[in-house]
Amino acid sequence: MEFRIDRRSGVAAYQQIVQQTKQALRLGVLLPGDQLPTAKAVSQTSSVNPNTTLKAYRELEREGLVEARPGLGTFVRQSVTRPQVAADSLLRGELESWLDRAREAGLEQDDVTALVTSVLEERYAGTRPAAEHAETAATEAPEATTGMLGTRGRAW
Repeated sequence: MEFRIDRRSGVAAYQQIVQQTKQALRLGVLLPGDQLPTAKAVSQTSSVNPNTTLKAYRELEREGLVEARPGLGTFVRQSVTRPQVAADSLLRGELESWLDRAREAGLEQDDVTALVTSVLEERYAGTRPAAEHAETAATEAPEATTGMLGTRGRAW
C-alpha cells in the first residue's frame, strides 16, 4: 500500500493517511493481520515527515482499527469491509460501468465528483450528524484518496 498525499487538497497529510487507510479497510484491500508501511517507508515514498505518519497511526489506533506492536510495526486489528463495497463486488462493477459511461459522455473528474456529491447529499441527508458529514466530505475527496485503490500488496 502506498499513500498518495495531495498537498493542494487543503487536507492535512496525516488525515489523508487516515482516510486512505480507512478506505483500504472498507474495500478489503487491508485485512486483519496486515502490516501497515513503516513511518520511514511512508516518509520515503510520500515525502512526509515520519511523525506525520505516526500521528495518523495513533489516530487509527485510538479508533481500534490498528495496533502498534513494539519492535514489529503497526498491524490492522479490525476490518470494516462490507461485502457490498469490496473490490470485486457487484456494486463496484456497476459503479465502474457508470463511470465509464460518464467519461464517454465527456464528463471530467470534477464533473463526476460534483454530480456524485450532490446525489450523496440528497440521498444521505439526515442520516448522520452534520459535523461528521462535513468532515467526511472534506477528507474523502477523490484527491485525498486516489492512488491506492486496487493495490493488495501485503509486503512492505
